[in-house]
Amino acid sequence: MTDSSIRPDAALMNGVIPYLAMAGRAAEACDFYVRAFAARDLGRMPMPEGKPGLMHAQVAINDGVVMMSDGGCDDPSSYAFGHLQLVVGDGRAWWDRAVAAGCTVLTAYERQFWGDDWGMLQDPFGVRWAILQPGSHA
Repeated sequence: MTDSSIRPDAALMNGVIPYLAMAGRAAEACDFYVRAFAARDLGRMPMPEGKPGLMHAQVAINDGVVMMSDGGCDDPSSYAFGHLQLVVGDGRAWWDRAVAAGCTVLTAYERQFWGDDWGMLQDPFGVRWAILQPGSHA
């Protein structure tokens, strides 16, 4: 989806919204997140003056938003980012889909000492994703 006049969906603009510097791979990342995390592509704004890449893009995942840009990231190693956390009802399905799409397992998805099912993945763009399914905390 390409739209030069992206307007944020107010219902999705809550909480912390990660904004990723993608070093020329924002469009590829949007496409991957659709496959791996059932993202909804909310729009892509090309760079001005016909320059390559995206000035802004956003996708909705699990009722939240991830924003990204190819701008301002000539040296991707200079950008730091922790991870994105997905709290979902069917963690195993989310995990299996992400692995099948090409994510690398960093920490196995399993029941953790605090009672939730949790695991850590890394996508092909170097972004880390934690998938958590709340467990019983009785």
